[in-house]
Amino acid sequence: MAQFNSIEEILEKYIPKEELQKVHRGLYGFDIQDPSHYLKFDPKVKGLADQLKLEVKSFRFPALAEELRKPRIVRIGAIQNSIVEPTDAPIRAQRDSLIKKISSYIAVAAECGVNALCMQETWNMPFAFCTREKHPWTQFAESAEDGPTTQAMRQLAARYNMVIVSPILERDESHGDTVWNTAVVISNTGKVIGKTRKNHIPRVGDFNESTYYMESELGHPVFDTQFGRIAVNICYGRHHPQNWLMYGVNGAEIVFNPSATVDSLSEAFWPIEARNAAIANNYFSVAINRVGTENFAHEFTSGDGRSAHHDFGHFYGSSYVTAPNGARSPGLSRVSDGLLVVEADLNLCRQVKDQWGFRMTQRLDLYAESLAKAVKPDFQPQIIAEK
Repeated sequence: MAQFNSIEEILEKYIPKEELQKVHRGLYGFDIQDPSHYLKFDPKVKGLADQLKLEVKSFRFPALAEELRKPRIVRIGAIQNSIVEPTDAPIRAQRDSLIKKISSYIAVAAECGVNALCMQETWNMPFAFCTREKHPWTQFAESAEDGPTTQAMRQLAARYNMVIVSPILERDESHGDTVWNTAVVISNTGKVIGKTRKNHIPRVGDFNESTYYMESELGHPVFDTQFGRIAVNICYGRHHPQNWLMYGVNGAEIVFNPSATVDSLSEAFWPIEARNAAIANNYFSVAINRVGTENFAHEFTSGDGRSAHHDFGHFYGSSYVTAPNGARSPGLSRVSDGLLVVEADLNLCRQVKDQWGFRMTQRLDLYAESLAKAVKPDFQPQIIAEK
């Protein structure tokens, strides 16, 4: 099936303008054709983006003016990208070409005034975990603290006064050279604040990731930065509401969800999960997906009776941001590299908490008690049948 660019383009093509406003309000929570919802950038941005063939989209989420708190305006950036070199090119060439590419995109983000930025899952390599092959793919793994990718991102973070979340394949040399799916959080000062790891590992279709790494033991850390309290829910963790919940419990205001997922598997889920999380937990969620189709030299199967194949499927991009009140931005393209820049007032997090009372009515004590029972070997579900 031929790929299409975006749902927004299809809606605009076939729905009359007056009706389209109603559709947009229902789908996004705003009339997204209203120009007041978009940011204006220096013309230099368009020139840079055109040169790089980079789609740049923007959106603005307002909050109510308060008497006792100043606005806490933050510009959030999300980058989605395709690989540069073919997957059979030398490892260093693949990695370095992506570092060069993303560095140029980060420069555009800086021109857009981005304060906190995140890339897609394992952005500096192909998503090769479908192959089940350890080599050469584990050669992409590097130190989270001082590997070449982190060193490059530290320089850019300091240069642009930008918090950068860099999801990579980590090699933990201090613990037996184990491999982890990790996001490194780098301060706008250029220092590594810390790291977090993928809490939930898929075992579905071609997602054979448990062949390479296991579930995180680092919990649900939230990183206190100059531009808000940030957390990272890596990819498959978005399917687990409890995962999203804990970042909210720990005080996150922005939760990035760097992902790698394909159209044949999850596209129906994609617009829903991160949006639901933002609503339920009163924070901004940032869903980021890679884009393009990556082909591998050796065929692999999916364990579902289909013929062996050389590619994972189409990574459909469509990155977007949702506000705590459930309004969401339009998505980036399904087929091309993109930068999404969203201006958010973090005061909206508390304002929505006050309006809806989700945290006040959350009943964590009730669920803590119930879950403590559910994990015991002698647990019996609370089912009541007619006598």
